[in-house]
Amino acid sequence: MAEKTIEKSGPVAGPETEQVAPPPAGTGTAGARTAKAEPQPRSVRVVLFALMITMLLAMLDNMIVGPAMPTIVGDLGGMEHLSWVVTSYTLATAASTPIWGKLGDMYGRKGAFLTAIVIFLAGSVLSGMAQSMGQLIGFRAIQGLGAGGLMVGVMAIIGDLVPPRDRGKYMGMMTGVMAVAMIGGPLVGGSITDNFGWRWAFYINLPLGAVALAMVTSVLHLPKKKAEGRIDYLGAALLTVGISALVLVTTWGGTEYAWDSAVIMELIGIGVASLIGFLFVQKKAAEPVMPLHIFANRNFSLMAVIGFITGFVMFGAMLFLPLFQQSVQGASATNSGLLLLPMLLSMMAVSMVAGRVTTATGKYRIFPIAGTVLMLTGFYLLAQMDTGTSRLTSGLYMAVLGAGMGFLMQITMLVAQNSVEMKDMGVASSSATLFRTLGSSFGVAIMGAIFNNRVQDVMDDRAGALGGKVTETSAQLDAASLAKLPEAVQDAYQHAVSSGTHSAFLLGAAISVVALVASFFVKEIPLRGSGPEDRPAVIAE
Repeated sequence: MAEKTIEKSGPVAGPETEQVAPPPAGTGTAGARTAKAEPQPRSVRVVLFALMITMLLAMLDNMIVGPAMPTIVGDLGGMEHLSWVVTSYTLATAASTPIWGKLGDMYGRKGAFLTAIVIFLAGSVLSGMAQSMGQLIGFRAIQGLGAGGLMVGVMAIIGDLVPPRDRGKYMGMMTGVMAVAMIGGPLVGGSITDNFGWRWAFYINLPLGAVALAMVTSVLHLPKKKAEGRIDYLGAALLTVGISALVLVTTWGGTEYAWDSAVIMELIGIGVASLIGFLFVQKKAAEPVMPLHIFANRNFSLMAVIGFITGFVMFGAMLFLPLFQQSVQGASATNSGLLLLPMLLSMMAVSMVAGRVTTATGKYRIFPIAGTVLMLTGFYLLAQMDTGTSRLTSGLYMAVLGAGMGFLMQITMLVAQNSVEMKDMGVASSSATLFRTLGSSFGVAIMGAIFNNRVQDVMDDRAGALGGKVTETSAQLDAASLAKLPEAVQDAYQHAVSSGTHSAFLLGAAISVVALVASFFVKEIPLRGSGPEDRPAVIAE
């Protein structure tokens, strides 16, 4: 008796793995069973390890480079262009994200992913070799171009290899990688810069990238694809212009230019016009970059909204919490990543529990609801902090917020992927990633504007002309600058920061209400991969 696999069109993760039949097309309504998920083959676990390394690369980069910025300016000069070192990377990453997803769907996931890794590593090498600030900005854009494909590739490949029902067990790993990057990035970046020089903040990507590249090349085997149509170049161009304009608005608004300045107004006009044109093009394109039919699925659209709001509030919290702890509570800025430990550890632990429960039960609707309730509660509690709040109390508040994030961070991607056909896995992953990225840009900009305005008002009231002058250039003072100020001005600044974070976190709570309402409309669609019919069909001969 011999056995053979009937369907051979699914993904393979190594020579020892059977060809796996793709999950049923559609919204995932088929296959709702209670059968236990089978263990993943060893080669799949090897690939997932390589994907975690790649995700770490994408998330760690800005965290490592941040502490090296003062040294870079001292070596290359160009202080007036320093913000572009980050902006060029962010722009390239956001603009290229949806294009990488579509390329993977059309021409094969593995090739697109390996190309993204190579481009990212090439950008890292070039950035480390930069001899001027202009060169560094350009090379960082190349690096960001590759980074746009890293996160999308990771999520889409996991979507190919692991059915949604089984994917929950890996959610904690993904969130853990994020926590490691946020906590360890500043520590590693500062240590590398002090001991080896700022160029190694970029070169450090090479060994990790080489390991991921070798493992993915040798172990991951996915079906090759041949697209029948051509990529929608016009749609890609319009989307790139639209995203770039919006990111520049959120980056420059209130800092480089006033919100009502001509430059910001022009960027808003360009962004809106480009995105409207993009929507018209997508309706007619044979291979649209972002097929609009995926938004017809209620769960996918709701996950896009919740993902946007999660990015909006999360990155705002990560910006202002360390500032509050340093300025008001007197915490050291040396290990700034450690200040967020209560939030990040809570987020990681809850994500692991949610993932295990999802895998065991196949149920997930309760998690977006619980996550948004905790997120709303966490922001409301954080908004109550003042100059007398202890570190223990603020740590408990952060843990509540982190628990909410833990329920939401990976569930949004899981449900989004489960809501589309396998042929749209790449664009679903890239769209979910893009909405979260755009949410973070808008969150930092809008919450930052509210914070800055409130700090300026309180400083004017409490410290008069001197207070207003101190925060005229920037409402975010470092410890060294704060220590040089008169005691009365320092006290005024502490109250100003407390008031500013209160306003910013109240906005976070208000925005979280929208996510909470959206979560109640999520429909419990059974996760693919929960029954025997979603596994390889085998017959005896």
